[in-house]
Amino acid sequence: MQEFQSKLIDTLAYFEEKLIRKNTAYGDAALNPLNVFSKNSAVEQLKTSIDHKLSRIKNVGLNGDGTEDSLDDLIGYLILLKIELNKNKQT
Repeated sequence: MQEFQSKLIDTLAYFEEKLIRKNTAYGDAALNPLNVFSKNSAVEQLKTSIDHKLSRIKNVGLNGDGTEDSLDDLIGYLILLKIELNKNKQT
């Protein structure tokens, strides 16, 4: 159990750092989209991103062309979706 907890903490810390870094780089666009072209909500835009990532994984696999980590991206989008859905429950 100790090994599992340690690996879980490390994995969650990795995604925490990655999502904070990306959120800073992209100006919180995932949860607060600019809506310049698309007028869809953050939830709908995240669902679209998840669909695109799943399509990519289906077509080229998890490793793809080696230039991106599709699994990490998918997990990140799912975490962001969970955050947004929880935020919407509270309002």
